[in-house]
Amino acid sequence: MTAPAAFRAALHAELAVLQDSREIRALTVKRLTEARRAATATIEAGFAKAPRAARVVVRAYSDLTDAIVLAVLDVATTLLHPVKSASDGARIAVLAVGGYGRAEMAPHSDVDLLLLTPWKVTPWAESVIESMLYMLWDLKLKVGHSCRTVKDCLRLGREDYTIRTALLEHRFIGGSQALADELRSQLRTDLFRGTEAEFIEAKLAERAERHKRQGGMRYVLEPNVKEGKGGLRDLQALYWIAKYIHQVETAADLVDRGVYTREEYETFAAAEEFLWAVRCHMHLITGRATDQLTFDMQVEVARRMGYEDTAGRRAVEHFMQDYFREATKVGELTRVFLTALEAQHKKRAPMLERIFRRRKKLKAGYRETGNRLNVVDSKAFLERPIAFLELFEEALRTGLLIHPDAMRLVAANLDRIDDRLREDREGARIFLDLLLKHGNPERALRRMNELGVLAAYIPEFEPIVAMMQFNVYHHYTVDEHTIQCISTLAQIERGELIEELPLTTQILKDGVNRRVLYVALLMHDIGKGRPEDHSILGAQIARKVAPRLGLNPEECETVEWLVRSHLLMSDMAQKRDLSDPRTVRDFAKLVKTRKRLDLLTVLTVCDIRGVGPGTWNNWKAMLFRRLHAETALALETGLEAVNREQREDEAKKALREALADWDPREVRQELGRHYAPYWQGLSTESHVIFANLLSGLGEDEIRIDLHPDPDHDATRAAFALADHPGIFARMAGALALAGANVVDARTYTSKDGYATDVFWVQDADGHPYEAARLPRLRETILRTLKGELVAREAFKDRDKVKKREREFRFPTHIMFDNEGSEIYTIIEVDTRDRPGLLYDLTRTMAANNIYIASAVIATFGAQVVDSFYVKDMFGLKLHSKPRQDSLEKKLRAAIAEGAERARA
Repeated sequence: MTAPAAFRAALHAELAVLQDSREIRALTVKRLTEARRAATATIEAGFAKAPRAARVVVRAYSDLTDAIVLAVLDVATTLLHPVKSASDGARIAVLAVGGYGRAEMAPHSDVDLLLLTPWKVTPWAESVIESMLYMLWDLKLKVGHSCRTVKDCLRLGREDYTIRTALLEHRFIGGSQALADELRSQLRTDLFRGTEAEFIEAKLAERAERHKRQGGMRYVLEPNVKEGKGGLRDLQALYWIAKYIHQVETAADLVDRGVYTREEYETFAAAEEFLWAVRCHMHLITGRATDQLTFDMQVEVARRMGYEDTAGRRAVEHFMQDYFREATKVGELTRVFLTALEAQHKKRAPMLERIFRRRKKLKAGYRETGNRLNVVDSKAFLERPIAFLELFEEALRTGLLIHPDAMRLVAANLDRIDDRLREDREGARIFLDLLLKHGNPERALRRMNELGVLAAYIPEFEPIVAMMQFNVYHHYTVDEHTIQCISTLAQIERGELIEELPLTTQILKDGVNRRVLYVALLMHDIGKGRPEDHSILGAQIARKVAPRLGLNPEECETVEWLVRSHLLMSDMAQKRDLSDPRTVRDFAKLVKTRKRLDLLTVLTVCDIRGVGPGTWNNWKAMLFRRLHAETALALETGLEAVNREQREDEAKKALREALADWDPREVRQELGRHYAPYWQGLSTESHVIFANLLSGLGEDEIRIDLHPDPDHDATRAAFALADHPGIFARMAGALALAGANVVDARTYTSKDGYATDVFWVQDADGHPYEAARLPRLRETILRTLKGELVAREAFKDRDKVKKREREFRFPTHIMFDNEGSEIYTIIEVDTRDRPGLLYDLTRTMAANNIYIASAVIATFGAQVVDSFYVKDMFGLKLHSKPRQDSLEKKLRAAIAEGAERARA
């Protein structure tokens, strides 16, 4: 845009020849639209060349908006509604408020205006305002406006803190300077002065409520760049309070006021510019105001900002790690500032409360300041690096929060934490006590992590700080996930999860090595983010770190094994058929001892619960309880005790008792009609259901039993019908068409030719089907099995992947395992999940004469691992390598074809 004054002069000259107000307005809008389009193109081109230089961009958009508003004001007051007399009523001041008032605007930010008049709005002022707004709206600007007098502003500002905040950051744009000066003066003397404490209190409460609405955590998968914890609104809250109390114009002025050091301000400014860059890119990508950094947006913003893939990690993961680190810095700096202000302005505790409050006596070197833990002598504190750990121990011991001054002292001197402290036995004792002794280790660990102490004391931890895993499964960054896991363990120890986790609660009650368990949890994901297997790399790191933390050689060896094996139990329970005796025997051989089994069980449960809300459910609880119980029995009585014959005899005996009211001949017929795997793979309850479904079943009849199964957190769908090739695939297709998500499945053929298949399914939200929805589910399944619905055709429009989840990439891995089962080949397919995937896989196997005995489905967000226990058409394992290669090629083709269909 030409220099604003020159542009206005040229526009004025062009408009002067026009008489009709509509023509004047139309030409004004046309010229401003052209100028705005050219100016925004220039701003965007500059931003593309320097995609992280946001400060100049947000200022440029604000300056452009100023020029537009001034031009519109000029046209309205000189051409459309010229002042006929210099009366006081012919005055108006146009002020910017909100983000526009701070001269901070993203490409599609709102234009918030305060139109100030001396007293009530005169007809002239009303006409000017109306003309201005129409022109701004015709320019497609999103305008928020209020028309007030100075008295209105003062009155409304007293009543509403949102209005008071907007008034605080007003900026004069055009019109009557005297009127704007009058407002500025009266706001300071009649509204702001003497109300600092209440304003701070209101802003702190507002901030807490906003964080609560956004999930209360800095490390959420799809953060809100504006409103989230550590986002731009936190910076703005700081600016509001600083301006209210210190009358500063910019955050930089806080250095001169002694609020921030120069280094702290530079950290603050860098974080602010980064967040603004992210927000501006989001606006440009979507073409509208956007603040939620969704998964699909993260990938595009990372690309625009110049991030690239590296070995082991995607560009988007590097970008999000930087985002969370900057958000952490914002959070720390604003918290230090706001807490210090809160301490300055809050009322002293009543005398009686101070007298009767029971508080543990502080150790030498520490004092209580404003109900928070502080150091007595900064110089003496820094001379003893071990004090960096003692501070957190003292905070836990006394229950005091750490004072901002002490936190600033620590954060500014992390270089004092050196190898001597890392090798110091007393330091290791203090660190382990933080984990083991005070009952709430997560509080100390989270604060240590945010201040950088944890990464300084254990440098191997630093790479995973704020590390994001780009998948919908993990809700937190790797460091926060680790702290969540340790928090879960502490909750179990405090007896808070007895009902949800009875097994792990009992294991801890019976006694395990807590030092080993806590250190293993701290280390279990420390190897992430590198190309190597993170379990193996993590074990190597644990081998170095555990001795430094004071563990003896046997404990170190156990920690190393736990870290290396921390996915073993999860894989066995969720990706293998627990009814196959070989699963339990193989797992028992790897675990070796009951002590290791118990430790691994607790670690695995904490790991899964630490992934995020809703990840742990009854289904997983049932799997882990069963695997632990059967493995414990095998370790106690010998591995040979786990065999098919024993399980078959026990199952038949249980069914005979359950069918006590049946005719003995029919019971004998039912007991003799099934092969061995049927008896080992299903519960007695399922055996009873199939006995009833099969009783008197006709050749062309299909019987279905749908029933909620609370132990599995799913709905059990049992089918009985005449067997024929591909029946499992047709059932999988029928369920997928009905919108059911299969979480586990078993299929058997009776000796007299009937298919007895059972699926455990959940709805789209991961819950069992409500009773009211079961009839429709049954109808869809029956129509598909009868051929009235052709699954393959119907899927063309139904198995689409949601837009926000399309950027998740998981390479497909297909593995053939002939050792994991005595009589089946296990085909494990690890790939990107989508509706209809199970149908595509099973249909491909059926077309290649592969018989599926059972399918175990493990879903990890957008990733799925489907494990199929199969035989060929002759009832043999798939030993032939060419046969395996041919089948793998066809499975990969089916996955690729389905993925393409889902993206279309």
